[in-house]
Amino acid sequence: MPLREECEFAQGRQARRKKKKRETKMTRISRRGLLGTGAAAGVLAATGLPVRAQAKRGGRLRLGLAGANTSDSWDGRTHSDTFMIMMAYGCVFDCLTEIAADGQLVGELAESWEASPDAKTWTFNLRKGVTFHNGKPFGADDVIASLNLHVADGAKSAAQPIVSAIDEMKKLGEHQVQMVLKNGNADFPFLMADYHLLMYPAGQIEEAISKGIGTGMYRVEAFDPGVRFVGKRVDSHYKDGRAGWFDEVEAIAINDQSARMNALMTNQVDAVNRVDFKVEPLMRSNPQIEIFEVTGNQHFTFPMLTNVDPFTQLNVRKALKHAVNRQELVDKILLGHGAVANDHPIGPANQYYAPDLPQNEYDPDKAAFYLKEAGMEGLQVDLSAAEAAFPGAVDAAQLYQASAKNAGITINVVQEPNDGYWSNVWIKKPWCASYWSGRPTEDWMFSSCYETGVPWNDTKWENERFQSLLLDARVELDSAKRAEMYREMQSLCSTDGGTVVPMYANYVDAASKSLTNSGTIGNAWQMDNSRFIERWWFS
Repeated sequence: MPLREECEFAQGRQARRKKKKRETKMTRISRRGLLGTGAAAGVLAATGLPVRAQAKRGGRLRLGLAGANTSDSWDGRTHSDTFMIMMAYGCVFDCLTEIAADGQLVGELAESWEASPDAKTWTFNLRKGVTFHNGKPFGADDVIASLNLHVADGAKSAAQPIVSAIDEMKKLGEHQVQMVLKNGNADFPFLMADYHLLMYPAGQIEEAISKGIGTGMYRVEAFDPGVRFVGKRVDSHYKDGRAGWFDEVEAIAINDQSARMNALMTNQVDAVNRVDFKVEPLMRSNPQIEIFEVTGNQHFTFPMLTNVDPFTQLNVRKALKHAVNRQELVDKILLGHGAVANDHPIGPANQYYAPDLPQNEYDPDKAAFYLKEAGMEGLQVDLSAAEAAFPGAVDAAQLYQASAKNAGITINVVQEPNDGYWSNVWIKKPWCASYWSGRPTEDWMFSSCYETGVPWNDTKWENERFQSLLLDARVELDSAKRAEMYREMQSLCSTDGGTVVPMYANYVDAASKSLTNSGTIGNAWQMDNSRFIERWWFS
């Protein structure tokens, strides 16, 4: 479920600068730059990712990854965990745009894009000469067909809110698409980097999902869902010289934390995700292993379905927020690799993060007070958890159970199977453990899981004021006004929302020292923005 501090931007872009000068600046445009210029008739473009001179081709990368399920497929609408996100996004498939390791927005299948002054109409200029793995040329029809997948009848896509905001898509040419939004959105090009929005060949989408046919740097050689993936480097790819240095990639599903760490320490794999904090000191002492840790917006959560009793009652939700010892979770679950959070999803790497809001502290007496107000003294609730939710989720639930006892709350921890957790437990059981990688922009995060009616609203929470602010902030081009709106939205989540967000968690992954990278590691998602395969190489 896998989102970041961005660079300051260049000011005063002119709508009609010469193309060469324009493209030079485009490689440095961030979201702040987009907002600062009001998106007024601006053009954004990208020439590619920076790479060290010593980057070289060769070798077979072996990954040991958590986050695999037997239900995995090449349907991007269903992707929710690390294994398939990494195998699709930045490996077998491409998106229109990409968030670079330094947080800047760059083009992937789109070379450049332009906005109307109100950020309502966006025109994307597509790369020429790109082909799918089956030889079909990539073009405008593929973009339109791929995006329409997410709003098709019966489609259960987490990207549905993004695509449903598009009122009309027009093919202006074989390599140009215009999207007219229902309302302006200054963040829209960032949303096109969402890992669900993979590009498929129009007219062949069913086959492409079945076989894994994309435009990415690696074609599918073997795929056993929930077990293993093997990909082979595509020759004469449009990213040649900029990314994709391995000849072959093998990804092995290792959901068990101990087995995954052991696989790296015994050289069975070259890199792993989600380092076990308990053995992290041992791994750091290994001269052949490099731990890479970045601070982003990842947060571990306990969402409640607010349309199911007793979580329909605000005072019950408030009681549970004051019944968890957040610092204890940071100390004992994250072992210091993170920070206390405050029951909203906006993290310290977001532009409009509000650290000065009143903190929901561990206070058993206050929790007991809210229970009494709700007429729910002696509350007993089930809390479902599994390691699939986040590393240490079961232990975290048990610590929550212990701290809540002091408030007269009995939490029954239900340990669920790892396999199928996201399809059978999350948004199915009334209260469970979960995690979010965060998103690079506030609107992206809120619209993914807090907007009314979106598929990944994992609490079913509805707040009229919040929804109004969400729509208003999306079209507001004044950064100061946006900051006020997003601050109030964070406050509403913290005081009224249905998610207990006790902690922010750093991304902590590990690799063999035989591997290296450009020197900048992305913090939007795990494993270098989930693009480890493209961005690293054997030294």
